[in-house]
Amino acid sequence: MRLRTLVCFAALLVAPASVQARNALVQHHMIAAANPYASRAGLEMLRKGGSSVDAAIAAQMVLTLVEPESSGIGGGTFVLLYDPKQNKVTSFDGRETAPASATPGMFLDASGAPRPHMDAIPGGLSVGVPGDIAVLELAHKKYGKLKWAGLFQPAIALAERGFRVSRKMAEEIREEPQMAKMPDIRRYLYHADGTPLREGEILKNPELAQTLRIIALGGAKAFYSGPIAQAIVDKVQHAPVNRGGMTLADLASYRAVERPPVCGAYRTYRLCSMGPPSSGGVAVLQILGMLEGFPSAQLAPNSLSEVHLVSQAERLAFADRAQYLGDPDAIHVPVAGLLHRGYLRQRSLLIDSRRDMGSAAPGTPPHAQTPYAPQRTPQLPGTSHLSVVDDAGEVVSMTTTIEYTFGSEMMAKGFFLNNQLTDFSFEPTRDGKPVANAPAQGKRPMSAMSPTIVFGPDGKFKIAAGSPGGPMIITYVAEALIGMLDGNLTPQQAAAQPHFANPNGPTILEKDTAIDSLAPQLTAMGHNVVLHDLGSGLHIVERVPGGYIGGADPRRDGIALGD
Repeated sequence: MRLRTLVCFAALLVAPASVQARNALVQHHMIAAANPYASRAGLEMLRKGGSSVDAAIAAQMVLTLVEPESSGIGGGTFVLLYDPKQNKVTSFDGRETAPASATPGMFLDASGAPRPHMDAIPGGLSVGVPGDIAVLELAHKKYGKLKWAGLFQPAIALAERGFRVSRKMAEEIREEPQMAKMPDIRRYLYHADGTPLREGEILKNPELAQTLRIIALGGAKAFYSGPIAQAIVDKVQHAPVNRGGMTLADLASYRAVERPPVCGAYRTYRLCSMGPPSSGGVAVLQILGMLEGFPSAQLAPNSLSEVHLVSQAERLAFADRAQYLGDPDAIHVPVAGLLHRGYLRQRSLLIDSRRDMGSAAPGTPPHAQTPYAPQRTPQLPGTSHLSVVDDAGEVVSMTTTIEYTFGSEMMAKGFFLNNQLTDFSFEPTRDGKPVANAPAQGKRPMSAMSPTIVFGPDGKFKIAAGSPGGPMIITYVAEALIGMLDGNLTPQQAAAQPHFANPNGPTILEKDTAIDSLAPQLTAMGHNVVLHDLGSGLHIVERVPGGYIGGADPRRDGIALGD
């Protein structure tokens, strides 16, 4: 019933005669995003002849307002883009950076032990220099068609007139009552009587509207200097808990980076994804590369063999991730070795089709140089994803985040600040060895975000996909792609299918779904099975004969719209 409601609600927002949603075929352009307001804003830009980058920017500004628990201009973003004119894929890195005050031991207590993860999140210490505005401006300068200022207008109008609080946003507020201790959370998300906002209530944010006007007129410079930057610094340095040391110089020196993507083959397909400082693209490509030798029939969606085999490949990929992945500007990351087909075949031989392998050890890929110690970083679920294709066939797969729910639980100028620095390993060394993802000034914390674009045997664009979900992003994206490429699932079926995951620990099955019935059989195969909620947010666009179809994860509030 809720899925029908989302489709109908979206239809009220735009002209019904030309709206297509969910599995309907569209011919010209499509956007799938995590909230109907955001999908509508992106569709508006596509109808004006805008590029996929234009649509993504408009949607992101709206997500800052309507999905502030997950992403926004106070956080960071990875943009993966396919340019059909040059037939190339590129990526834009807008990951947050650590301020100059950051030190390797910044998350250790007085005794030198790692602090409890949740204790370090609220306040200023966890806030990285936001990268969202810088990376979107960089992408727009190269691939935008519409004027920058116009992309902000849907979000500005919505912030002024108000929007209806979504089911997801209301649930997040209700399920994290400890956040009410933070003044900005209490002021913005709670009533005067102490009760939290409820689904369907109208919420306005005139302060954010004014901030977006300033950025619309002044570009990224207006965010990284002047009153907005000063407000960020003041909030971080005078946080009610965990004060941080970010300065105006940290903001002024931030730079987004265009990077080559990581690409690889899977059967007859070519896949490209985000490279370091994200671990996501490498891990997704490793998982699929290790499974390529198994017949598609053994990877049938929701089958016992699929859950077992994929979970084993996930174990191996997560073991390598923990040891080798981090900021490529700060450490050596052996990307080519980790994706070498011979290395993946060697790792694949460790998969027993009948028994769980237990905890996997990292491998020794070609070109590995530094003997890093495996990290233990409990990265938390959060984030948002959108996928877009425009009239010219340009494709954007974009994952964006403020890290945990409502980030650092602090606001500046109407938007929430991230807690991205807690994505660093709290232990800078282990057993006398350095940890690849240890904090350091100017460094970008490792991410799991995995925006991915798939090309068919004909070399043409086929799928744009991605998801939120902390480290489980890797498993959600890999399993969705396996479901579509091996199991012929539609985007909507892939987004909605039950989840499982194995980040080199227990095998996690999404509880209260059909897949949890596999627990006894998996246990008999040696798996340590746990049942848990798995909060994905897959948003997928697929090219099919005659146009495009999309899918939006029913675990969130989003929708795919197009013409």
